[in-house]
Amino acid sequence: MAPVLFQIIFNPTSTAELSSMPKDLQLQILGEFRGLPDEVRASSFYGRLKRGVKTLHRYRVGNYRVYFECCELGVVVHRIFSRNTLKDFFFRNVQMTQNEDEALAENPEFWAMIDEAATVSREES
Repeated sequence: MAPVLFQIIFNPTSTAELSSMPKDLQLQILGEFRGLPDEVRASSFYGRLKRGVKTLHRYRVGNYRVYFECCELGVVVHRIFSRNTLKDFFFRNVQMTQNEDEALAENPEFWAMIDEAATVSREES
C-alpha cells in the first residue's frame, strides 16, 4: 500500500505566530498533527466551528489553540492563539451561555481574522 501524502500548510499569519514561539513548543504543535486528517473526521476530540460550507477545527496544545481546516493534501493552519491573549479571551467569552466553539462560530470578528489570514496568504502567492 502506498503511503498517503499529508501536508501541514501554514499561511503567513500562522507561520509568524508559530515562529514567535520557542522551538520545543513549535515541535509539540507540529507533533499534534500525527494521524490527521482521518483522525479529525472521526474524532470529537477536536472542536468544530462552521460557517456556511466552511468548517474549521480547533485543538489545544498547552496554552495554545490551533485553528485549521482539512483540505485535499492535509490541513491548512489559519491561526494559533495563546489562551492568555486578549483576542483569544474576547472571542472565547463573547457569549458565555454557549460552548466555546459555538460562540466563536457565531462571532463575525473571529471569521474576519480567519479570512484576513487567508487573504494575506493569497496576496503573497
